[in-house]
Amino acid sequence: RCTVDNRVTRVAWLNRSSILYAGNDKWCLDPRVVLLANTKTQYSIQIQDVDVYDEGPYTCSVQTDNHPKTSRVHLIVQVSPKIIDISPDISINEGGNVSLTCIATGRPDPTITWRHISPKAVGFISEDEYLEITGITREQSGEYECSASNDVSAPVVQRVKVTVNYPPYISDAKSSGVPVGQKGILLCEASAVPSADFQWYKDDKRLAEGQKGLKVENKAFFSRLTFFNVSEQDYGNYTCVASNQLGNTNASMILYEETTTALTPWKGPGAVHDGNNGAWRRGGCVWLLVLPLAQLARQF
Repeated sequence: RCTVDNRVTRVAWLNRSSILYAGNDKWCLDPRVVLLANTKTQYSIQIQDVDVYDEGPYTCSVQTDNHPKTSRVHLIVQVSPKIIDISPDISINEGGNVSLTCIATGRPDPTITWRHISPKAVGFISEDEYLEITGITREQSGEYECSASNDVSAPVVQRVKVTVNYPPYISDAKSSGVPVGQKGILLCEASAVPSADFQWYKDDKRLAEGQKGLKVENKAFFSRLTFFNVSEQDYGNYTCVASNQLGNTNASMILYEETTTALTPWKGPGAVHDGNNGAWRRGGCVWLLVLPLAQLARQF
C-alpha cells in the first residue's frame, strides 16, 4: 500500500528496477500482480500466490508539482519447513559408528533437532543436521526422529530406523523335574539380532525335530523342548545352542526325576487324633507296657 494525497500527479510501483504499474497501466507480464486501488488517497497493488522469488524491495514512486518522492518496502517471504533429504534406515553391528543426516529448507532457515524414540531417552540428542553415534550399543537401536521447525507452521518430522545387530545372549534356561510318565518341558530364552537359530543336544547327540516323543518349538526369542511321556531314558543333561551370523552361545540344563509321593506322619498303634489342636496322642502306649509286666509276674 502507498498512501498519497491530492498533490500527486503521477504514481508507479517498481520491483527493483522493473516497473510493475504506472498509474492504471500494467507494465509487467506476471498475472499474479494486480492493481487494487488508485485513488486520491491510496495506490496499492497485490501479489497473489507469493513465491520466494518475490522477496525483495518494492518502491512506490510519486510525482508532485514540486518534486518526486519514493517510499520503499521490503517484502519478506516466509516458507514452511520441508525435509528434502534424510538418511535411509540402517542396520549396523554393535560397536559400529552411525552417521545420520537430515537436510531441510524453509524461510527463515529451520532449526533441526534429533531425538531417540525410546522410553529411556530424555530430550534431544542433537541440535544439528548431523547425528553421530560412536560405538553404538543394542540399547541405542530403534527409531530416530528428525524435526525441522521455524515457527511459520507446525514442525515437520521424519524418522529413521536404526537396527543394531548383536550375537545371542541366553537370558533364561532352567532345569526341570518331572515324574516318569508325565509331560516335561525345557525352555531356552535368548535375545539376539538377527533372531537366533536354536539347536538342542542331549549329551553330544543333537535332537531332531519330529523325533518320537519329542517336540521342538522355535520362535524368535525362545525355544521349547517338550517331552510328551517322560521315561527313564529321557533324564539327563541337555544343552541349548543359540546362534546367528555374529556368534553363538549355549546353556546346559538337567531334566531330572521328581517323585510325587508325599510323606505322611506315622500315627502308630492306638493313635488318636485330637480334633481340638490337631495333635496326635499315643493313648495305647500304657496298655502295651502293662500287659507284658503282668505276664512276667505269673511266670515268677
